[in-house]
Amino acid sequence: MQILTAIDEAAVQGLRSRQEFFWLDLLDPSDDDVRRLGALVGLHPLAVEDTLAFGQRPKLDVYDEQALLVLAGGVMSDPEEDNPRPLEEIHCYISGDFAITVRRHDFAELDQLRNLLSTTTAKRSEQYYVYRIIDTVVDSFFPVLSGLDDEINDLEDAIVERPTKSELVKIFKLKRLLLKMRKAVTPMRDLFAREIDTITDLAGLDADSHDYFRDVYDHLLRISDLLDSYHDLVSGCTDLYLSNVANRQGEISKQLTIVASIFLPLSFLTGFFGMNFDWFTGVLLHGWAVFVFLGLGSMLVSAALMWAWFRHKGWTGDD
Repeated sequence: MQILTAIDEAAVQGLRSRQEFFWLDLLDPSDDDVRRLGALVGLHPLAVEDTLAFGQRPKLDVYDEQALLVLAGGVMSDPEEDNPRPLEEIHCYISGDFAITVRRHDFAELDQLRNLLSTTTAKRSEQYYVYRIIDTVVDSFFPVLSGLDDEINDLEDAIVERPTKSELVKIFKLKRLLLKMRKAVTPMRDLFAREIDTITDLAGLDADSHDYFRDVYDHLLRISDLLDSYHDLVSGCTDLYLSNVANRQGEISKQLTIVASIFLPLSFLTGFFGMNFDWFTGVLLHGWAVFVFLGLGSMLVSAALMWAWFRHKGWTGDD
């Protein structure tokens, strides 16, 4: 198989005349390039129109012996929730003569696959190359999901240790990211569940290609299940955050209540002695004794007794 990265009309016409399968991988082509490509290989006008206007939902459109397969791949970032472009839309034109991929941005997985296939000398069937392209795009979600798994675990640890507003913001970002990925993966999963036979019926693809695309469907099922489980984990982080915040508020309220309770008898004693200090000093011989033993002494004893009572009831610990 020959791999091209630019529209070379002479090379494409020569490959098609020899009925030699090729892969054309285009990165951010202009509208004129897309129209020229459509005229060169005979793409359907509606398929060309879809590629001119990116932002398509994952889908499969079949036009006679060709098909336009719109896929979404995962793009890694660190951290994942701050990824400005978590998904890469890829348009795949499939037939028995060629496979053409069109994308707007760099996609490392396809670049690595292109380098790998260009160095191998083993001869493969056309459906194998189509399968490898689609499978590479689909499997690009697994590294992203691995990073999300680590971030969710770190998020849970941070919430348990000390929840702050930054954790709450991260929870909402992860929820939006997971929702965006589910909107891309779910249509692809349903597409391969329904349309495997449609792809295999394209002219030039052998009957055993059904087995290849079933493997892609299995991967999409795993990705979909992981997204659902991560969504549940992030929702659990929300509940954990709210629970820990409520517990911290309860601890603060308990501490303030203890302080207020201790100062309640102290306020009474200071008020009582403040109003009756002259009477006590007139009755007793030593005013300083009244101040020390009855005034300060009673306040210290009351505070110690209340603190001992709180500890006995278990109100002063973290639990």
